[in-house]
Amino acid sequence: MEHSKPLSHTITDKDAFIRANTRLRPVPLTPEILLYVADEAVPLWHKTEEEIGEAGLPPPFWAFAWAGGQALARHILDHPAIVQGKIVLDLASGSGLVGIAAMKAGAAAVTVADIDAFAGAAAKLNAAHNHVYISVTEEDLLLGESLQSWDIILAGDIFYERDTAQRAFDFLQRHAANGATVLIGDPGRSYLPRDKLRRIADYSVPVTRDLEDADIKKTAVWTL
Repeated sequence: MEHSKPLSHTITDKDAFIRANTRLRPVPLTPEILLYVADEAVPLWHKTEEEIGEAGLPPPFWAFAWAGGQALARHILDHPAIVQGKIVLDLASGSGLVGIAAMKAGAAAVTVADIDAFAGAAAKLNAAHNHVYISVTEEDLLLGESLQSWDIILAGDIFYERDTAQRAFDFLQRHAANGATVLIGDPGRSYLPRDKLRRIADYSVPVTRDLEDADIKKTAVWTL
């Protein structure tokens, strides 16, 4: 998941902050991947605001393995031919889970994109612990026309907020029209444009009730 706005201040050593406030654990649906994840969302959220000295920050999306990302990562690991030898973008990457899965499945190169600097730092740490290399960008790719292109664009759990969802779908449609393959992981978020997508796989994803309304989220992988 990608934040709706960037942090206006920075913690000097983000790596140390991440290590101090999360634990390295296997992802439920993809136990072959380890991530730095938080036990609870709200305490970490407050801790981040205290450290930065700013209230009203977005939630720490980077500190959790969201259902859409887990399903998409599982799908990529189980069907590596999708990404093998390809140039891949993990859009609104959060922890970097989906991008890490793509590299493990044999992608030629992966860029993870999230406007939150903490997400970028977490993704790098997570990639290192999973023995893969990813490129990180904090550029908001949903703004205007991107001159970059990718073979595969992966988007996990991005359709949770109206404006972000519309911008994300416009971005994905534009790149699909230029030849990119688009895969979306989503557990039924409110703004997923189901009528414009084709469902290709279903997963039952273990999640935490601190974030979701159930212990297991029925989650699908979609394509345009």
